[in-house]
Amino acid sequence: MRASRASDPGRRIIGIDPGLASTGWGVLDCDGPRLRHVCHGHISTKPGVPIAARLLHIMEELRSVLREFKPGESAVEILYFGKNVSSAVPVAEARGVIFATLAELGIPVAEFRPNEIKKAVTGVSGADKKQVQEMARVILGLDRVPSPDHAADALGAAICAANSRGILP
Repeated sequence: MRASRASDPGRRIIGIDPGLASTGWGVLDCDGPRLRHVCHGHISTKPGVPIAARLLHIMEELRSVLREFKPGESAVEILYFGKNVSSAVPVAEARGVIFATLAELGIPVAEFRPNEIKKAVTGVSGADKKQVQEMARVILGLDRVPSPDHAADALGAAICAANSRGILP
Protein backbone atom coordinates (compact mmCIF):
# COMPACT_ATOMS: atom_id res chain seq x y z
CA MET A 1 0.00 0.00 0.00
CA ARG A 2 1.52 3.29 -1.10
CA ALA A 3 0.26 6.77 -0.38
CA SER A 4 -2.00 7.87 -3.19
CA ARG A 5 -2.56 11.53 -2.31
CA ALA A 6 1.05 12.49 -1.73
CA SER A 7 1.15 14.31 -5.05
CA ASP A 8 3.13 17.40 -4.12
CA PRO A 9 6.80 16.85 -4.95
CA GLY A 10 9.25 17.86 -2.32
CA ARG A 11 7.00 17.60 0.72
CA ARG A 12 8.82 16.78 3.95
CA ILE A 13 6.62 15.77 6.86
CA ILE A 14 7.44 15.10 10.49
CA GLY A 15 5.03 12.93 12.41
CA ILE A 16 4.98 13.23 16.18
CA ASP A 17 3.56 10.89 18.81
CA PRO A 18 3.46 13.00 22.01
CA GLY A 19 4.42 11.63 25.39
CA LEU A 20 6.14 12.85 28.52
CA ALA A 21 8.32 9.76 29.02
CA SER A 22 8.83 9.21 25.29
CA THR A 23 7.90 11.44 22.35
CA GLY A 24 8.24 9.61 19.05
CA TRP A 25 9.10 11.38 15.82
CA GLY A 26 9.47 10.27 12.22
CA VAL A 27 10.40 12.20 9.09
CA LEU A 28 9.50 11.23 5.55
CA ASP A 29 9.65 12.80 2.12
CA CYS A 30 6.83 12.69 -0.42
CA ASP A 31 7.74 12.72 -4.09
CA GLY A 32 4.59 12.30 -6.10
CA PRO A 33 2.94 9.10 -4.87
CA ARG A 34 6.17 7.82 -3.28
CA LEU A 35 7.06 8.04 0.37
CA ARG A 36 10.69 7.89 1.45
CA HIS A 37 11.81 7.33 5.01
CA VAL A 38 14.29 9.97 6.14
CA CYS A 39 14.79 9.27 9.84
CA HIS A 40 12.94 8.41 13.03
CA GLY A 41 13.60 8.35 16.73
CA HIS A 42 12.30 9.36 20.10
CA ILE A 43 12.92 11.88 22.84
CA SER A 44 13.10 10.32 26.29
CA THR A 45 12.76 11.99 29.66
CA LYS A 46 13.58 10.47 33.02
CA PRO A 47 11.00 9.82 35.71
CA GLY A 48 11.71 11.66 38.93
CA VAL A 49 13.03 14.74 37.12
CA PRO A 50 10.86 17.83 37.66
CA ILE A 51 8.16 18.17 35.01
CA ALA A 52 9.41 21.60 33.91
CA ALA A 53 12.86 20.16 33.16
CA ARG A 54 11.32 17.23 31.26
CA LEU A 55 9.20 19.56 29.14
CA LEU A 56 12.19 21.79 28.46
CA HIS A 57 14.16 18.73 27.32
CA ILE A 58 11.38 17.75 24.90
CA MET A 59 11.31 21.28 23.50
CA GLU A 60 15.08 21.51 23.04
CA GLU A 61 15.41 18.06 21.47
CA LEU A 62 12.44 18.58 19.16
CA ARG A 63 13.77 21.98 18.10
CA SER A 64 17.06 20.27 17.23
CA VAL A 65 15.29 17.58 15.16
CA LEU A 66 13.21 20.22 13.35
CA ARG A 67 16.24 22.33 12.55
CA GLU A 68 18.19 19.34 11.30
CA PHE A 69 15.50 17.84 9.05
CA LYS A 70 13.60 21.04 8.12
CA PRO A 71 10.10 19.61 7.61
CA GLY A 72 7.56 21.81 5.85
CA GLU A 73 4.62 20.34 7.74
CA SER A 74 3.83 18.22 10.74
CA ALA A 75 1.30 15.62 11.83
CA VAL A 76 0.57 15.16 15.52
CA GLU A 77 -1.48 12.40 17.06
CA ILE A 78 -4.57 13.60 18.92
CA LEU A 79 -4.78 12.47 22.53
CA TYR A 80 -6.94 9.46 23.26
CA PHE A 81 -7.22 8.05 26.75
CA GLY A 82 -9.53 5.10 27.02
CA LYS A 83 -8.57 3.49 30.29
CA ASN A 84 -5.36 5.33 31.16
CA VAL A 85 -6.79 8.75 32.02
CA SER A 86 -4.07 9.39 34.63
CA SER A 87 -1.50 10.01 31.88
CA ALA A 88 -3.71 12.59 30.11
CA VAL A 89 -2.33 15.68 31.85
CA PRO A 90 1.40 14.95 31.38
CA VAL A 91 0.86 14.01 27.72
CA ALA A 92 -1.26 17.14 27.20
CA GLU A 93 1.56 19.21 28.68
CA ALA A 94 4.03 17.55 26.28
CA ARG A 95 1.66 18.29 23.38
CA GLY A 96 1.59 21.94 24.43
CA VAL A 97 5.38 22.12 24.27
CA ILE A 98 5.36 20.32 20.91
CA PHE A 99 2.79 22.71 19.44
CA ALA A 100 4.64 25.75 20.76
CA THR A 101 7.92 24.50 19.26
CA LEU A 102 6.28 23.82 15.88
CA ALA A 103 4.66 27.29 15.95
CA GLU A 104 7.96 28.90 16.91
CA LEU A 105 9.55 27.48 13.75
CA GLY A 106 6.52 28.22 11.56
CA ILE A 107 5.69 24.58 10.81
CA PRO A 108 1.99 23.98 10.08
CA VAL A 109 0.27 21.25 12.10
CA ALA A 110 -2.33 18.66 11.16
CA GLU A 111 -3.86 16.56 13.92
CA PHE A 112 -5.07 13.01 13.44
CA ARG A 113 -6.96 10.64 15.72
CA PRO A 114 -5.28 7.31 16.47
CA ASN A 115 -7.93 5.42 14.47
CA GLU A 116 -7.33 7.70 11.43
CA ILE A 117 -3.61 6.95 11.59
CA LYS A 118 -4.20 3.21 11.96
CA LYS A 119 -6.56 3.22 8.98
CA ALA A 120 -4.12 5.22 6.82
CA VAL A 121 -1.29 2.82 7.61
CA THR A 122 -3.03 -0.57 7.81
CA GLY A 123 -6.42 -0.05 6.19
CA VAL A 124 -8.11 -0.97 9.50
CA SER A 125 -9.03 1.65 12.11
CA GLY A 126 -8.84 -0.93 14.92
CA ALA A 127 -5.34 -2.21 14.10
CA ASP A 128 -2.98 -2.96 16.96
CA LYS A 129 0.49 -1.48 17.49
CA LYS A 130 2.28 -4.47 15.94
CA GLN A 131 0.20 -4.16 12.75
CA VAL A 132 0.95 -0.43 12.52
CA GLN A 133 4.66 -1.06 13.01
CA GLU A 134 4.78 -3.79 10.36
CA MET A 135 2.81 -1.82 7.78
CA ALA A 136 4.93 1.30 8.39
CA ARG A 137 7.94 -0.93 7.67
CA VAL A 138 6.36 -2.23 4.45
CA ILE A 139 5.09 1.15 3.20
CA LEU A 140 8.46 2.83 3.81
CA GLY A 141 10.55 -0.11 2.58
CA LEU A 142 12.46 -0.48 5.84
CA ASP A 143 14.55 -3.56 6.65
CA ARG A 144 13.05 -3.86 10.12
CA VAL A 145 10.10 -2.62 12.10
CA PRO A 146 10.65 0.95 13.31
CA SER A 147 11.21 1.15 17.03
CA PRO A 148 10.42 2.18 19.62
CA ASP A 149 6.68 1.94 19.04
CA HIS A 150 6.31 5.70 19.63
CA ALA A 151 8.54 6.33 16.60
CA ALA A 152 6.47 3.88 14.53
CA ASP A 153 3.32 5.73 15.60
CA ALA A 154 4.96 9.01 14.59
CA LEU A 155 5.81 7.60 11.15
CA GLY A 156 2.18 6.49 10.94
CA ALA A 157 1.05 10.07 11.61
CA ALA A 158 3.36 11.30 8.83
CA ILE A 159 1.99 8.65 6.43
CA CYS A 160 -1.53 9.76 7.35
CA ALA A 161 -0.62 13.39 6.60
CA ALA A 162 0.90 12.38 3.27
CA ASN A 163 -2.50 10.97 2.33
CA SER A 164 -4.34 14.08 3.52
CA ARG A 165 -4.29 17.78 2.99
CA GLY A 166 -5.55 18.50 6.50
CA ILE A 167 -2.79 20.99 7.28
CA LEU A 168 -4.07 23.96 9.22
CA PRO A 169 -2.77 27.49 8.55
